[in-house]
Amino acid sequence: MGTSPMKTEKGNHSGKSRHFTSQSIIPSLWSAISHLTPKYLLNNPVMFVTYIGCVFTSGLYIHSLYVSTKESSSFILQIALWLWFTVLFANFAEAMAERRGKAQAETLKKSRKEIQAKKISDVNDRRYSLVCATQLRHNDIVFVEAGDIIPGDGQVIAGVASVDESAITGESAPVIRESGADRDSVTGGTIILSDWLVIRITSNPGETFLDRMISLVEGAKRQRTPNEIALSILLAGMTLIFLMVVMTLLPYSFITVEKSGHGAVISLTILISLLICLIPTTIGGLLSAIGIAGMDRLIRNNVIATSGRAVEAAGDVSILLLDKTGTITMGNRQAIAFYPAQGISLQSLAEAAELSSLADETPEGKSIVQLAHQKYKINPTDINSIQATFIPFSAETRMSGVKLSNKEILKGAVDKIVAYIQQHNGSVDEVIIKKIEEIARSGSTPLVVSDGTKILGAVELKDVIKTGIKERLAELRAMGIKSIMITGDNPLTAATIGNEAGVDDFYAEATPEIKLKLIRKYQENGQLVAMVGDGTNDAPALAQTDVAVAMNSGTQAAKEAANMVDLDSDPTKLIEIVKIGKQLLMTRGALTTFSIANDIAKYFAILPAAFSNTVPGLKILNIMHLSSPHSAILSAVIFNALIIIILIPLALKGVKYRALSADKLLLNNIIIYGLGGIIIPFIGIKLIDILLNAIGFI
Repeated sequence: MGTSPMKTEKGNHSGKSRHFTSQSIIPSLWSAISHLTPKYLLNNPVMFVTYIGCVFTSGLYIHSLYVSTKESSSFILQIALWLWFTVLFANFAEAMAERRGKAQAETLKKSRKEIQAKKISDVNDRRYSLVCATQLRHNDIVFVEAGDIIPGDGQVIAGVASVDESAITGESAPVIRESGADRDSVTGGTIILSDWLVIRITSNPGETFLDRMISLVEGAKRQRTPNEIALSILLAGMTLIFLMVVMTLLPYSFITVEKSGHGAVISLTILISLLICLIPTTIGGLLSAIGIAGMDRLIRNNVIATSGRAVEAAGDVSILLLDKTGTITMGNRQAIAFYPAQGISLQSLAEAAELSSLADETPEGKSIVQLAHQKYKINPTDINSIQATFIPFSAETRMSGVKLSNKEILKGAVDKIVAYIQQHNGSVDEVIIKKIEEIARSGSTPLVVSDGTKILGAVELKDVIKTGIKERLAELRAMGIKSIMITGDNPLTAATIGNEAGVDDFYAEATPEIKLKLIRKYQENGQLVAMVGDGTNDAPALAQTDVAVAMNSGTQAAKEAANMVDLDSDPTKLIEIVKIGKQLLMTRGALTTFSIANDIAKYFAILPAAFSNTVPGLKILNIMHLSSPHSAILSAVIFNALIIIILIPLALKGVKYRALSADKLLLNNIIIYGLGGIIIPFIGIKLIDILLNAIGFI
């Protein structure tokens, strides 16, 4: 199915990003125009006040056509038009950000096809009836084989197969999906390359992962985050204060003219222009675009975020919890060797290990059976001939086995088997215990095989650390984020894997309850916690953390509990997530600083000009030497509109992330965007003033 739209966009983003193309400008412009309504703009107090100013000045222009006024109709018209442009450009910034997400959504919609599903009534019955995939409901069972498209999101309940997920992840390498593992989740629209699967559908029509992706990438549906809401309240407060200040200026000018006996009362056109130039229109016009663009940057990194708050929280994360299996390691531990206890032959141990694992559907259990057959030449056991009762593996007991007429063979975690033997008054061979400790210290995971109350030997399971994870965790450490591996393995195994992976700390033999307790402890201390996981047992912890990233290769439960899904199933992706979160906060802070500084500069440009006819002495404050009061006011209004459109690329791309402390970031903001926000308006307004006079607009 080729490269996914996600990956394509990601690739484009890494090169020269083209924000303005004919495919994006025209639809965004129409969207901006359609949103020039009070109902839409009411969500943005700054732009709503600007909109009211547009309507009012437009009314003043119409009035000036029929009634003689002290200001020319041309001047009022120009002010009105540029105020309309200010609102239009703000809408355009948001529409541009939304358009990028909607373009990806449209591409995803095209990937949906009419799929015929092979619906079956029972997991063991391969007789099927063909139905349209849109007719499938939660808990329906389907059979898929090589060449079939998986008709819906689901959980594998039987079989193992190679699956092409490039339509979702953009990666051409196939993945293995099988029952009884942390990789039993499948996504509708992916393709079976080999073998077969029986899948229980876990979604209803319109509720699939692809449907959620489409709705999430449509930026218009993005909810505002707490920080964004707080900033909106601040901007609304500043707007209200300036509104009250400007309202007092009209009676002040009346009183001043009346007492002095000369001068002219300030006009409503100039008062409205003054208000719009003083309120924080720059950040008010770009605020929504910044938030939407932050979500979009995540999507371009193949991460789907279900929460805008989580994107922001990622910028302040200080603790990262990583599940070991499937996150730090490749996921499926493989049996590589058997070690018999004293007096037990290797052949006897291999036979017992194979028997005890026949009912174990986990990848580890299957690898033990495979090792016994291939390396140790144990003949496959005929299940029907031995008349055995199988003990299936469970996460609670962490054991599996078989009950025969004369014995019970168990295989499982060391602590569970040892506890079982001690409960039944058996003894533990210290020699094999030392071997078990040696296996653990080497970075492998030991399992124990027992016959009744006697240990037969150990099985070594090998974990493979994911490539590059140590370097990436070091990078997180440099960003001030502490990495903690959390695993159900024994302490020795956890210590070895943790040291190899380069984590800062680890917790071994951790149950879901322990994970939750740990997360809450950090959160109570005011720290924001992120977690990366992929298993069903990770779901409670993922639901509790501030930033929860589930691997797309993981279980459905993990993906539903998380507020982000990494389509590439790469645990080190959190680095990109953290950078995007920090970049989002930095961009908002930088443009807020620029906007406030910008208003200060416009104050010196427009206030002396606005009151020069009322208080002639204020002309001395015309430090920019603008040619006339009307030229100064119109120049400031034009600059106020144009600066929004000029800053759209920065809002969409974001301020460049640099790993700096909060103090240094604040200092940089003040120096670059604070001073820049003061200097640029002086230059811009002066140039516009010169141009207006050169072409005779004033």
